[in-house]
Amino acid sequence: MFSSADNGIVSHASNHSVDETVAKIKGILQAKGITLFALLDHSGEAEKAGLTMMPTKLLIFGSPKAGTPLMLASPSCAIDLPLKILVAEDANGKVSLSYNSPAYLKTRHDLPDKFLPVLASVEALVAKAAE
Repeated sequence: MFSSADNGIVSHASNHSVDETVAKIKGILQAKGITLFALLDHSGEAEKAGLTMMPTKLLIFGSPKAGTPLMLASPSCAIDLPLKILVAEDANGKVSLSYNSPAYLKTRHDLPDKFLPVLASVEALVAKAAE
């Protein structure tokens, strides 16, 4: 796992292909009753436009019950919620899962400490999907 303190993005290596990793995330979300709001296939859309891009997909997910209190505490959170995980393959064939650091989001939106566990739920999800 690596993080760039400057941009708040955390990345974690996956032991699976992009599609396998996405399927694992979808299964975990479904088992936990968390809504998958959207799955954006960036590389698929690039291909439709006649462009080439390594496999890259973005999952947008969350729970209004968990996210709404954050947005009420700090309305600017709505720009970063629902939570997102980017699953992408690099030029070397390595797949990674990337997400916004919970601590970065907490600081960015000046959220009280009590909301950090809600934001940090993405970390366990990524760890499980990557194994």
